[in-house]
Amino acid sequence: MDTTAPERVVKFCPKCGSSDFPAQAERSFKCGDCGFHFFINAAAAVAALIVNEKGELLLTRRALDPKKGLLDLPGGFVDPGERAEEALVREIREELNLEVLEYQFLTSFPNAYVFSEFTVYTVDLAFVCQIKDFSGITWQDDISGYVFVRPEALNYSDICSDSIRRIIQLFVKNSLPDS
Repeated sequence: MDTTAPERVVKFCPKCGSSDFPAQAERSFKCGDCGFHFFINAAAAVAALIVNEKGELLLTRRALDPKKGLLDLPGGFVDPGERAEEALVREIREELNLEVLEYQFLTSFPNAYVFSEFTVYTVDLAFVCQIKDFSGITWQDDISGYVFVRPEALNYSDICSDSIRRIIQLFVKNSLPDS
């Protein structure tokens, strides 16, 4: 039994505080007192695929849980009222001090991870990015470092989530020449 699933964690109506707040359907709750209908929806997140002049993929190391210490793609959550493309540029600047010149949407994958003992559902939007240059690269924000890895040498068990693993696998499949 997943003790972090919303239907196990959410106990009270966020509008009136009533404990008469049963799950109605998958990721949906309805208050028996005030009638408030609450849905657990996926949050948007962005991930950047950045390759240097040697053909190596830029990966970050997670400084925080979930999956602290594992490799990730640079990126993060889209803020309310923010376009995904704006979040992409902001996150790359915040995490790595890099300027994105161009980007192109590649794919999306669903994700679920546990944060503060609660399952958070996301849709991870992946973009292939061109960077102005790497001369000012520094790690900051919620990462503890970065590495450049040749895609064919990547150990996928070091990747933080299934969605990021699938994004990288699709990128590598589409970008490496057939051998």
